[in-house]
Amino acid sequence: MVPSMKELRQMVKKTRVKFPKLRLTVTKQEGYCYHNYKVGDQFNFLDFTHPPKDFCLGAVHSAFPCMYALTFGAEFGFMDNVLSIKTTCPDGKKVEFLTELIDENGNVIVKPKSETPTGPKPKTMEIEVKEATGKCFYNYKVGDKTVVKGLKTPDGFCGAAYHMMFPVLFAMNFGAKFPFMEDPNSIDTPTCPDGGHIIFKVKRVEQDNSNDKIQNSK
Repeated sequence: MVPSMKELRQMVKKTRVKFPKLRLTVTKQEGYCYHNYKVGDQFNFLDFTHPPKDFCLGAVHSAFPCMYALTFGAEFGFMDNVLSIKTTCPDGKKVEFLTELIDENGNVIVKPKSETPTGPKPKTMEIEVKEATGKCFYNYKVGDKTVVKGLKTPDGFCGAAYHMMFPVLFAMNFGAKFPFMEDPNSIDTPTCPDGGHIIFKVKRVEQDNSNDKIQNSK
């Protein structure tokens, strides 16, 4: 299928996005660490897709949603520097990392919090099936929609798809935007890891309603 001119322009625009650098710093170490990380160790990432050579993949897996979120403009109002966040090693919390954005000179980018956080402010997000090809165990069809609130897991939703999509949902919940999209409050590339049979579009609903129930519609 030949892409339309609009699709071609969007593809070119996507390739021009320059992702920021990140730094992970060990802030706490308890017990034995297979990689022998120590407090004060620092690891610079060229961007969220390029970890340093031989860096612990367990730590990457834990920190990835946070790195992804910071890359696309999320802010964590409970941190003194809202452009940073802490994550822990998934293997018994042996190591804690502080993830920060850094500039081209390696300086930490700082944005002080402007107010005392009053608690979570979960966003409403809509997951829609954009494309469906081949066999899907969950029988998802184009147009199927699932609405989620904050980081609550949707009841009965495909675990593999949700695992793949979680960094997007996490980022959107903390205000991330995607400048290469026509609607920067959405992204339409999250893809089923099982053969790519399903492609989803995730959209943040800016005007949240008071209904906290997770809804599903097909």
